[in-house]
Amino acid sequence: MTPTPTAPERPFHLDGFATLTEALDFAAKGPTGVNIYGLRGELIAPIPYADLRARAQALATRLMAAGLKPLDRVGLVAETDADFVVAFFACQYARLTPAPLPLPAPLGGREAYVEQITRMLTSAQAAAVFGSEALLPWLKEAAGAAGTRIAMQISDLPEASAADLPAPSPDDPCYVQFSSGSTRNPTGVLCTHRALMANAMAITKFGLKVVPEDRALSWLPLYHDMGLVGFILSPLVAQMTVDLLPTGAFVRRPLLWLDLISKNKATISYSPTFGYELCARRGDGTREGLDLTAWRVAGCGGDMVRPGPLLGFAERFAAAGFTDKAFVASYGMAEATLALTMAPLEQGLRFDTVDVDRMERDGLVQPGTGARTRAFVRCGSVLPAHELEVRDAKGARAAEGRVGKVFVRGPSLMREYFGEPDATARVLGSDGWLDTGDLGYLVDGEIVPTGRAKDLILLNGRNVWPQDLEWSAESEVERLRSGDVAAFSVDNDAGEQLVVLVQARGSDPEVRKALVSDVAAVLRARHGVEARVELVGAHALPQTSSGKLSRSKAKLLFMAGAFQQEEPA
Repeated sequence: MTPTPTAPERPFHLDGFATLTEALDFAAKGPTGVNIYGLRGELIAPIPYADLRARAQALATRLMAAGLKPLDRVGLVAETDADFVVAFFACQYARLTPAPLPLPAPLGGREAYVEQITRMLTSAQAAAVFGSEALLPWLKEAAGAAGTRIAMQISDLPEASAADLPAPSPDDPCYVQFSSGSTRNPTGVLCTHRALMANAMAITKFGLKVVPEDRALSWLPLYHDMGLVGFILSPLVAQMTVDLLPTGAFVRRPLLWLDLISKNKATISYSPTFGYELCARRGDGTREGLDLTAWRVAGCGGDMVRPGPLLGFAERFAAAGFTDKAFVASYGMAEATLALTMAPLEQGLRFDTVDVDRMERDGLVQPGTGARTRAFVRCGSVLPAHELEVRDAKGARAAEGRVGKVFVRGPSLMREYFGEPDATARVLGSDGWLDTGDLGYLVDGEIVPTGRAKDLILLNGRNVWPQDLEWSAESEVERLRSGDVAAFSVDNDAGEQLVVLVQARGSDPEVRKALVSDVAAVLRARHGVEARVELVGAHALPQTSSGKLSRSKAKLLFMAGAFQQEEPA
């Protein structure tokens, strides 16, 4: 068994496709495709695009034979396997709308997962849901509660003879993408073929500047926009081979990611900051046989881009040929299909070190040199055919160097939150501008994200960014790691109170007491804030589907008293 090749001599072009099926029809003319790897990094299923097309078309007739009708929504548990990839494209050929669903959380139980999937199926008004044999009892329970009439494995679909397949139109729904943290009230972003093609072509042609010699590789979850759009759909649009490693394999053995990049000479791969940080903790460039010289785009996205861990990664793996010039910071969201901005290639990270006091007090960005400084990364100019504005509290366009709310407009925006007209109207104006809910500022026409507006903490007239508090504690308290701290504010009789949850791994009472004291002292010294520091279990803080901290869910759990019975680990 050999993986599909990079094949630089393949048929190649980056525009002219109206729908995803047109893009696959063209990609099927060459030898490239998708390679599925296993938990130990072994090749499990090479799928040339020609085979993917044939298998997807055959499966499309079986989906139709099962009674599914054009534009029905279909839930697909997004495991990194051939079944999901083939089923996703089968839905396209049958004019069905797939809704990728998450896998169970590593430490989650049946009840929580069934509840989550029930909500997502209900939100999508799904007619069917498909998943593995192991998950089928859970999916059937969720389907029953959601009114979803079909719940089965793909392999159990009835056989069907060849039939004419209804070609999708550019304005047909292509998929429903649930936002990464949506478990309590899931909102499904409805993306059309037209929007997907606009974004995928902008990413590949203008952002990444893909060439025939490129090869992509990813461990990102396929139910998240960066995994699905960035590393299945965009490579297909560029007829590029992509190697997929299960997210679980990366979590267990992060260096498998780098080993596969080295082995397959991958040129494009992305990760949130924590992925690079995890690799730097586990190894370095002296790893036997490791060669990262082909990796020209080391993308950073999916969370706030942090220069420190990334530059630490570059230093650790320089001996393997990695260069910090490969870093490409990006900004985007599911509501815009995926990407909105991408930093220029071959320039590495470019960031501003700013005076945090001035930014917190009046939203003005000025250089800082003292202890109260913070580095914010420039994420590039908006992609072609798109617009981006930063607006002040009155809705007026803010000057460069002023923090405000980020608004965007362009051809790759979602059509709607599926079945949620009120939620859609709150963020998407009649003039086409989307309120991203993000804060940021512009410098030289490039966006610099600074955080989520809903997470901003107001303390004594100051706007405090929770990630600043979290990063200070994690970087300065020796026993803490990235992702161990969640900061937010709650209202009480005395006004706004800062709460900081800290994951504790030890059971020694003195060590735990010292941890609370150390975190409080760091926040007092670095940020001038008094915090209520609460210890929680070693794996208690919730994460989104992309693996980053879900600060809003942590706050909900705290307010519900979920952490009161946490036991030391």
